[in-house]
Amino acid sequence: MDQGENGPPSGVQTPSSPVILQRKRKSYRQSYRSCLGGASRLGYTPGVTARRLNTSRSLPKARNIKEQLDPEHLALLSKTEWHLSYVTPLFQFRHTRLKTYGRQLSAFIAAEKQKGLAVDVEASHGCKVNVSLVQGLVESQEEPETVLVQIVSKPMFSRPEDPERPVWSGWFSCVNGSPDYLASLPQDFVCLPLFCSSGPQALTSIVKTWFQRTFDCCFGALELDHTTLLWLMALWTNCQPEADLQNLKMLWTIPVEPPLQITYAVRSQDAWDLWSCVRKSQEKGKEGEEGTIDVQEVVEFMQELKTHFYRHFRLDLSAGNLSQVATALGSAKSNGRIKISNSRYIITTLSLLTECALLKMPI
Repeated sequence: MDQGENGPPSGVQTPSSPVILQRKRKSYRQSYRSCLGGASRLGYTPGVTARRLNTSRSLPKARNIKEQLDPEHLALLSKTEWHLSYVTPLFQFRHTRLKTYGRQLSAFIAAEKQKGLAVDVEASHGCKVNVSLVQGLVESQEEPETVLVQIVSKPMFSRPEDPERPVWSGWFSCVNGSPDYLASLPQDFVCLPLFCSSGPQALTSIVKTWFQRTFDCCFGALELDHTTLLWLMALWTNCQPEADLQNLKMLWTIPVEPPLQITYAVRSQDAWDLWSCVRKSQEKGKEGEEGTIDVQEVVEFMQELKTHFYRHFRLDLSAGNLSQVATALGSAKSNGRIKISNSRYIITTLSLLTECALLKMPI
């Protein structure tokens, strides 16, 4: 066991878990009027979406999506850390006009650069925007296909034959979105509530501005609260028999002076054994659907992990804040950043994130 300042006495170990101590906004009755400061075309929609996360969800299933997705798209989606946002429904967005949108956005970025705003686009030949479909992620015919936006450019002082390289990427998706809410939207609106971006913040701001002006939508930060992190941790742990987690890692921040950060790591098999015990004990006292996980199991799993930690270090993690969870399948941070490392479980992760994005939309 490695330890940092204020760690336990030398030689104190847990039997199964290495620990590192170190310092260190439908039922959308009203749309996004308050965000834009004016009337919105979306107006009022029926109250059809729950205002909290589902208390149960299906067990994660491995999906081979390599045959459905373009290899370059798959590599981009599953190997990049993404900054999460929610976006309200897009007015008069058409999947058949993606090339036109790319040209319009390219012109908008060029105009912003002339104003001195696109300071992160270091290119002698300007930049180009490619907008394309990412087919193969939707789970029903009612869901719109995922849309990928990439800004490419040639580096400064590049030769004419040098290829363009991506300098910014972002994508809009809706995976297992609420069927009732999707059906309730007026015909001119397309719901792609989850927006993931990677690249310079200046370009992210410009892209969001263009989408807001063009499609009368609104963006907002999508932070991952404690409950969402617990769900991701439980869903990923449930995949252990088919995909080695390597380790289940949690980062906790304890509100003391100076602040104390605790990295709590559990070996994958130990995490699976504990999760299996929690599942069995919960199943004895419930009459639920088979093939589902409910929130009681998720909460009990975390409580057992906390108890294990307290038994060895006499430190109650309930006094702190869970800020990050990570396994070999992916990592998620409370500030709204996520990386999906295993494509076989990307649908499970995107389904939860889509639900979170829908719930964050302003009432």
